[in-house]
Amino acid sequence: MQPTSVRFDHQARRALADAELQRALSAIRTGWQPARARAAAALPEFDALRDLARDLKDHVLAHLDLYLEAFEAAATAVGARVHWARDAAEAREIVLGLCEAYGARSVTKSKSMVAEEIGLAEALEGRGISRVETDLGEYIIQLAHEPPSHLIGPAVHFTKERIAKLFAEHHGGPELTQAEALVAEARRVLRQKYFEAEVGITGANFLVAETGSVITVTNEGNAELTQGLPRHHIVVTGIEKLVPTMEDAFTFLRILARSATGQEFSAYTTVITGPKRAEDLDGPETLDIVLVDNGRSALHAGRFREILRCIRCGACMNHCPVYLAIGGHAYGWTYVGPMGAVLTPQFVGLEQAWKLPEASTFCGRCEEVCPVRIPLPRLMRFWREEAWRRRLPPAVQRSGLRIWAFLATRPRLYRLAARLGSGILAILSRGRGRLRWLPGASGWTAARDFPAPEGGTFFSRYQRGRR
Repeated sequence: MQPTSVRFDHQARRALADAELQRALSAIRTGWQPARARAAAALPEFDALRDLARDLKDHVLAHLDLYLEAFEAAATAVGARVHWARDAAEAREIVLGLCEAYGARSVTKSKSMVAEEIGLAEALEGRGISRVETDLGEYIIQLAHEPPSHLIGPAVHFTKERIAKLFAEHHGGPELTQAEALVAEARRVLRQKYFEAEVGITGANFLVAETGSVITVTNEGNAELTQGLPRHHIVVTGIEKLVPTMEDAFTFLRILARSATGQEFSAYTTVITGPKRAEDLDGPETLDIVLVDNGRSALHAGRFREILRCIRCGACMNHCPVYLAIGGHAYGWTYVGPMGAVLTPQFVGLEQAWKLPEASTFCGRCEEVCPVRIPLPRLMRFWREEAWRRRLPPAVQRSGLRIWAFLATRPRLYRLAARLGSGILAILSRGRGRLRWLPGASGWTAARDFPAPEGGTFFSRYQRGRR
């Protein structure tokens, strides 16, 4: 998808005015948030596991080149082929070349944020290869021609009624009113697609360097069918998904589902180690693993390395007041919420996405719930500093902050300006204690009154209290 992050302000306003979207987002507050809290409280060692997961990721990132080589050697030894993609274009060409070599007319695909990141869906369609998304949420947004709005719930912005209309439009028949009936309808349509596809494309939750294994995690079993029924299986994933051993992988599995949906474990966890062997009853004849860099090496080399710990659980956005107000589409690209505000500027350019790190209250809830303890507010602040250095914020914003910095470093002048400002605002409010309009604050007063100061400045009250 083409990034539209540069239009974040407009997209956020539109999202705030979308009553249906607001109704759908409320389910996150009442569902995933308390579920995550209960799941964490039920596991006494949850925080210790988070610390261990953080340390394991930091260890892998410190020796990433060695673990990548070890994974390639182990995967090759069990019959898989490993491909290296420097950027999105190279990754697309590798996958398209494999599909054409395998004579694929149709492919099934399970949820993969990296595939979304590199624009694989559009590339497949451009080559005339039919694609069907097998994750229910991804299938819904495919029918609606929309991008995902959440890492683990791509169609979280859809209400049941909207899904019913969409299915009736594309499948025929009446609008179904029960969730169970909608799921059964999707299963009926998708089941045949699995048998028709020559190639199945999945992502990977984890890559095990020790064994060359690929681990996928789903709640619907769609990844298992996508990788098991077609003759050829292609994995598209990032170079940061490595863990050293299978035992280490299960450390992450213990915190992944708890952080994402509040489950102890997802319904399906599958370990793929090579393609089908002679003694196997089922499985793909070939396994190709495409390891995508696409800017990750630059993140690894700089001060944003900690974002590469991310295990794509979605906990940060489930607890982010900004995301919960506007949803995912306002962010304008694949990755959304706090983690998207850190990743998107690297992948699409800070000039396109500098507004995303600005869209944060810095309340710290994202860092508080992150299962691998990524300091997301600090990383967003790094991007803010870089945007300021490149003069990307408007001149009015930059000038206002310069004036504030000038006053803040001169205490007496700051106190004088505060007294004058509070006095003027009190006069303008005419004793009402609020202002309906204020120059330079139209973004605030367009939706709410601006509270006017009453009773002097904090410092003057503090001095009176000391006396």
